[in-house]
Amino acid sequence: MSAHALFRPEDTRFQVDADRLIERLARVLPAEGLVVDEDARRPYECDGLAAYKQLPLLVAIPDTIAQVQEVMAICSELNVPVVARGSGTSLSGGSLPHPQGVLLSLARFNRVKHIDAERRLARVEPGVRNLAITEAAAPHGLYYAPDPSSQIACSIGGNVGENAGGVHCLKYGLTVHNVVELTVVTVDGDLVTIGSEAPDSPGYDLLALFHGSEGMLGVIVDITVQLLPNPLTKDVLMASFDRVEDGGRAVAAIIAAGIIPGGLEMMDGPATRAAEDFVHAGYDIEAGAILICELDGSAAEVADQREAVEAVMREHGATAIQVAADDAEKARFWAGRKAAFPAAGRLAPDYYCMDGTIPRKHLATVLQRISEISEAHGLQTINVFHAGDGNLHPLILFDANQPGQLEAAEAVGSAILQLCVEVGGTVTGEHGVGMEKINEMCVQFASAEIEQFHAVKRAFDPQGLLNPGKAIPTLNRCAEFGKLHVHKGELPHPELERL
Repeated sequence: MSAHALFRPEDTRFQVDADRLIERLARVLPAEGLVVDEDARRPYECDGLAAYKQLPLLVAIPDTIAQVQEVMAICSELNVPVVARGSGTSLSGGSLPHPQGVLLSLARFNRVKHIDAERRLARVEPGVRNLAITEAAAPHGLYYAPDPSSQIACSIGGNVGENAGGVHCLKYGLTVHNVVELTVVTVDGDLVTIGSEAPDSPGYDLLALFHGSEGMLGVIVDITVQLLPNPLTKDVLMASFDRVEDGGRAVAAIIAAGIIPGGLEMMDGPATRAAEDFVHAGYDIEAGAILICELDGSAAEVADQREAVEAVMREHGATAIQVAADDAEKARFWAGRKAAFPAAGRLAPDYYCMDGTIPRKHLATVLQRISEISEAHGLQTINVFHAGDGNLHPLILFDANQPGQLEAAEAVGSAILQLCVEVGGTVTGEHGVGMEKINEMCVQFASAEIEQFHAVKRAFDPQGLLNPGKAIPTLNRCAEFGKLHVHKGELPHPELERL
């Protein structure tokens, strides 16, 4: 996809004197911390959504918080856009560079600063890998709960920016529920603390606001997360169903029974077979769908819940139920689910990973519609989802070397997101909006709501320098997309009157 298609006229309003910018940044960054050469900038041209590419004007790689502050102060003074980047694993184009801006890499901020085992807190830098937090806490019998499938590579700063979840977010919450304090560099280069290690802090809940803000409000340079004690007992069950619909009903019934599993994940038949081929996890490749359920707590609690869950699964059509015999088998059950995305890469040259959320009761209907939408565009979609909270991850298979297939995949993705909104859901559950879903934001929100989002953005970033063109569409863009809608009685907005 071309940069012209990605960045719109209102996003390219910056007139940057590159020579002056280079000269100013060179004074504050280490010699190897300013990347100017085109070939050296090339690795930063995209994130995990590799279909979207854009070369940054410059790449800044600071070593210290003071250097981040200097970079932001210079860019603010010279009216230069800044896109912060962690591990670059975003699947929504959230860290796609701006053609006239600085790509601010926080890769060197990769230290676990302190583990406070008594208070169950960890203070870390934003470039620390998600899994590395649990590895550092493990000697204390603790772990960090949110575990995206990319946890081996994704950074905690990016997790905050996208409010990432994972297979255990049903019981233990998203990133926002597991972070207590942030240190942030503002667009002007000031350093502020948001949240508190205390149980509560006065004022507006800016901590929650920064989660899912996609680098549009400030640059996160320090994070304090809460840790949990390792469960006393953990059981993992895997049930086979002839039909996805039966598995979906089982999920709803488990939650309705008052049981909140540590994890409750489902894969349809094609996704199951792909994962089994890749990982050899022991999955039932004849099943129409499999449901993986993890229960944790005291031995008595887990035993009672396992009995109840097995009964619910059988009542709703489970054809087989396996209970992992030991820790190695538990790990294999989860390894297949966590490897579902790379496993899909063996089915087609390319795949487009979507992310939307729906009410659980509409699961069967939505999956059927997804199949129909894909077939109408001549593509196949396999489905992996956080079944417990309705967060879907359809994987649309295509071949970018075949003319028109990327566009067809994007059309399927857009239709799926609009379907999610249609049934009362939302266009993202944990991957963020970035560039990928910006048009579909126009479907979910009315013009007055979008303007409120822009008002929040302006309060933190009046010049619009932080990650411009992402996450929140302009009303012009919504009008062009054909999805601009207003609430009854809503007054005309000046931008609408110019259309």
